[in-house]
Amino acid sequence: MSRRVAREYAIQFLFSMGFNKDGHDEEQIEEFLQHKEENREIEEEGVLGKTSRGYAVEVLKGTIQHLAEIDKLIEFHTTGWKKERIAKVDLAILRLAVYEIVFNNEVPDSVAANEAVELAKKYSTEESGSFVNGVLGKIIRGKSEQGI
Repeated sequence: MSRRVAREYAIQFLFSMGFNKDGHDEEQIEEFLQHKEENREIEEEGVLGKTSRGYAVEVLKGTIQHLAEIDKLIEFHTTGWKKERIAKVDLAILRLAVYEIVFNNEVPDSVAANEAVELAKKYSTEESGSFVNGVLGKIIRGKSEQGI
């Protein structure tokens, strides 16, 4: 289907990482995606095509690889907030979006931020869209100021 479905699956995996501290390697990612495909609700979730599945694996591996850097950026741009205070679903959404903004040159920053806001509205609270937008806006501005 689309990258939007890939992102939805990715945040679901990232969300689950908050509860399961075991290693998160490519095999676990593949098992998760396979399980999602086998057990999806047709009305609620789309099917991952080969390209979208590849994108989901790519962003998950990249996010996990850069997790410490991503979390530092999130904490730096959420003044007064430790990542433990951020709702787990919002944290998963932010992690994915920050990976796309900072480490993935394929996705325009505005697209990554917009997709994250839409995911926050769908999967989290009413206020989460604004929260995610504010944090990502600060990160994007900081990136621009540094000339990255």
